Amino acid sequence: MPYSIDAARNIFPNTLVADAVPATIARYNQLSAEDQLALIWFAYLEMGKTITVSALGATSMQFAEITLNQIKQMTPMEQSRAMCDLASRADTEISRIYATWTPNLKLGFWYQLGEWMEQGLVAPIPPGYKLSANANAVLKAIKNLEGGQQITVLRNCVIDMGYDTNKLDSFTRVSEPTVAPKAPEERTQVSIEGITNETVINYMNNLNANDFDALIELFTPDGALQPPFRRPIAGKEAVLTFFREECQNLKLTPECGILEPAEDGYTQIKVTGKCQTPWFGGDVGMNIAWRFLLSPENKIFFVAIDLLASPKELLNLVR
Repeated sequence: MPYSIDAARNIFPNTLVADAVPATIARYNQLSAEDQLALIWFAYLEMGKTITVSALGATSMQFAEITLNQIKQMTPMEQSRAMCDLASRADTEISRIYATWTPNLKLGFWYQLGEWMEQGLVAPIPPGYKLSANANAVLKAIKNLEGGQQITVLRNCVIDMGYDTNKLDSFTRVSEPTVAPKAPEERTQVSIEGITNETVINYMNNLNANDFDALIELFTPDGALQPPFRRPIAGKEAVLTFFREECQNLKLTPECGILEPAEDGYTQIKVTGKCQTPWFGGDVGMNIAWRFLLSPENKIFFVAIDLLASPKELLNLVR
């Protein structure tokens, strides 16, 4: 095997990713729990709902309903404390339950809390509250990001809350139901300038169709996927779980790409385009690069999904 996962991560090394995103998240994580909550609330109010999560359906949110109603029944002080406990990753019953949820459930949970805060059913940030200098600086940094980067920062801030699951003896991941694949007549086919490779084309088409079972068959048994700013997820079973839990109802719009031969019959392909998620406003898309390393059998050994530094990087396919 000429490639390890670590070696594969280095294909197309000149791809300019949005390093401002992990840097901003790191600054956010250094804030107090109170400032973290206040910052999310100020971002929600000031930037509009194009960068806030969308409501999940009733079927999905039934898994969070008990916890939501528990918070709704609390006094305002208890509500604030519960939300601060989530931000500080305290060891509480609610933080432990929250930690077992998939990202989509966490996003739906905070969407509902945000709605209730506006309605006065859940304690909002106190009137006249002012962000600390550090929190205000982080909020300013978020405002200066382009739209897709903003939603990535705010999404990561929310899904990283809750108790550390590494400290739990065992737990069961709680996920919303997996959507059924689109019917053949409802599917659309992508076209990528410069790329005709069937594996890459089918990756995009199957993901757009929520056909995760067909999608995972494009991978080698030891294949891996690297989401933006995360470690690679290795092995078909783990990658399939990621698709089912975090990739439902995505809309990928690849635009152009390049193909280059690699060692021992492998092929590396880079595609750039946009991705829209169901969690945020439909007008906000993320500028994405997909970096594929395909085996001699034309299976995916590795694919990295990169959030790009700027829209101009969509056309920057020079190594």
